[in-house]
Amino acid sequence: MNNQETAVVSFNQQLLKFLQQSPTPFHATQAMVDRFRSSGFKVLDEAESWALTPGEKYLFVRNDSSVIAFIYGKQPLLQSGVRMVGAHTDSPCLRVKPNPQYTRQGLMQLGIEVYGGALLNPWFDRDLSLAGRVTFVDESGVIGSCLIDFKRPIAIIPSLAIHLDREANNSRSINAQKDIPPVLAIVNDDNEVQFSDLLIEQIRHQQPESKVSKILSHELSFYDFQPPQLVGLRQDFIASARLDNLLSCFVGMEAMLEADGEQSCLLVCNDHEEVGSQSTSGAAGPMLADFIARLVSNESERQQIIAKSLLVSADNAHAIHPNFADKHDQHHGPLLNKGPVVKVNANQRYATNSNTHGQFNYLAEQVDVPVQTFVTRTDMACGSTIGPITATAIGVPTLDVGIPTFGMHSIRELAGTLDAFYLFKVLKQFHASPIVKN
Repeated sequence: MNNQETAVVSFNQQLLKFLQQSPTPFHATQAMVDRFRSSGFKVLDEAESWALTPGEKYLFVRNDSSVIAFIYGKQPLLQSGVRMVGAHTDSPCLRVKPNPQYTRQGLMQLGIEVYGGALLNPWFDRDLSLAGRVTFVDESGVIGSCLIDFKRPIAIIPSLAIHLDREANNSRSINAQKDIPPVLAIVNDDNEVQFSDLLIEQIRHQQPESKVSKILSHELSFYDFQPPQLVGLRQDFIASARLDNLLSCFVGMEAMLEADGEQSCLLVCNDHEEVGSQSTSGAAGPMLADFIARLVSNESERQQIIAKSLLVSADNAHAIHPNFADKHDQHHGPLLNKGPVVKVNANQRYATNSNTHGQFNYLAEQVDVPVQTFVTRTDMACGSTIGPITATAIGVPTLDVGIPTFGMHSIRELAGTLDAFYLFKVLKQFHASPIVKN
């Protein structure tokens, strides 16, 4: 293998590890915090005053599920602006309801809510585990919280046999309330267990020193226990849950860790993008604006700096599916392993304009990375990203890019093994190059 091929292999192995560590937005944020802290980033406490110093590196976390990483460059902010990359930590999934437990036909089940626009059919007949955040009170009466991950298959959603639904392959519909509560155990009077007791047991298993006495609340998600893999005859593909959008979080993180510290760089990974971003830690909330305001208190200077900045909003793009090629505009069908995709929409569902598009193309040319373009069919609705939301909130010039992907919002998605590395190379160059004023 040549040097780039070796670098791609190493990059993808680290990507697979990150995906495995990150079954929920809480775990993804914790994995990023651990990675940044090991590289010298200092964690900022939102409840304390800040005194940020050029040449230093910082972290800011909100709700345990969103993170901003910032390198305060040696170049003056008024001169250089800030190179920003945005992504999101959440993915469509099945969330456990607050009072979830019930028994039907002698089987323990948990009630769920569908989080985001999940593709539900692939959730059937999968080995499911459970992870998330739990809030509790300990034996001394102190309220605390922790992350848990069962890390073993504890549930399944069995399909109804085709003998009982002869039209399953022709016209199957799914009732999310009735059809998809997972099955966890066979129960009777001798072995019935309370869900809250299971959570306490899991906390004590992960943290033997814990003195938890009562569960107060939880935010838990089922996830596919099958680990991420390189697949295909020549391992051309990455198959994993949550590629949308943990893949972009990882790429943004790795590119930032390669920055030389001359220019100011920022990575923001928000929660709740899949449900509209309307939260304190979502892109429509004040998290990024709050950080920038504390970084630069003078409003006039802050506006000048934002005008000299650029945001690359990184979120997955729809690759052209060989079995459904007619779902794409014939001139805008991205291919796997042919480079990152700039996403364009005349109705501002994406924030790309000709200037920001041109800057990305120029950066890609400098590092010999191919670039593709996605525009949805004119007769189809277009999705959106944190790009337009963030651009609207803080006024920063923005473009939307993504890695071409199959099966977006499925329990298991598919991307090419080269494209994430291609985007990494462009973002690494972005952190080292001047920003052209729009």
